[in-house]
Amino acid sequence: DKLYKAVADEAVRQKLRHFNPLDLANMVWAFSTAGMRSDKLYKAVADKAVQQQLYGFKPQNLTNMVWAFATAGVHANELYAAVADEAMRQQLHGFNPQGYANIVWSFATAGVRADKLYSAVADEAVRLKLRGFNQQNLTNMV
Repeated sequence: DKLYKAVADEAVRQKLRHFNPLDLANMVWAFSTAGMRSDKLYKAVADKAVQQQLYGFKPQNLTNMVWAFATAGVHANELYAAVADEAMRQQLHGFNPQGYANIVWSFATAGVRADKLYSAVADEAVRLKLRGFNQQNLTNMV
């Protein structure tokens, strides 16, 4: 607990200055996976990601970040809206079955409506004839 608090405090103190998109996503993913929560850190990550307009974020960075926020129960409506817009801007290129499932699960778990995103993921899953989707991916998408 002390280490996570120290890391969060230092990252926020530095205003995440040297954090790239992978660093931002991995930081909140690690905190969420460990069951640790720092509202200041999550807010700083969301603010920075939105401020950067998600520039440089790859599909896995996007999905890991919203998964972390959803898993931790942290509300970040601007971040979710920006992620949905960016995923659509990228036309879901680079997403894999796990990414489709995780992004849909994250938005649904957070209670965030993203009808265009849901529809695009559904269309892509059908287009792929669900090839590459395992049982957990299928379950998380519905």
